[in-house]
Amino acid sequence: MNLDELTLGQLKAIQSLLTQSQSESKGLCGMLGKKVIIRTYSAGVWFGTLSEKDRSEVILKDARRMYRWWAYESISLSAASLHGIKHDKSKICEPVSLVWLEAIEILPCTPKAIGLIEGAENVKAE
Repeated sequence: MNLDELTLGQLKAIQSLLTQSQSESKGLCGMLGKKVIIRTYSAGVWFGTLSEKDRSEVILKDARRMYRWWAYESISLSAASLHGIKHDKSKICEPVSLVWLEAIEILPCTPKAIGLIEGAENVKAE
C-alpha cells in the first residue's frame, strides 16, 4: 500500500477508526469536563463538572451539594441525571469552586437535567 495514493474516502475511513478506538479507550476519562452527579460514601450527592479522577477520588468544579433531591420523572438518582429534579421538592446548595470527593457512583447528565439542576435556587437555612 502506497500512502501517497490513498483516496480522500480511505483517509476518512482510517480517521474514523482511529477516533472510535481513542474514544473507547478513554473510559471514565471521557467524562472529564462533563456535568455529572456524584454519589459519595459519606458526603451525600453532588452535581458539577468532573475535573479530575483517580481511582475513587474525584474533583468537581462549580459543585453543588444536592442536599435533598426529587427526580423530575421516576424515583432514582439515575433518573435525576436523565430528567433533572423537581425544584419544589429539592434542596440544592450554592456552588463551591472545587470539592474533593470519594465517589461510589458517577452519572453523566443530559442537557435537560443540567438545565434543571443549574436552574434550582440556592437553598436557604430554615
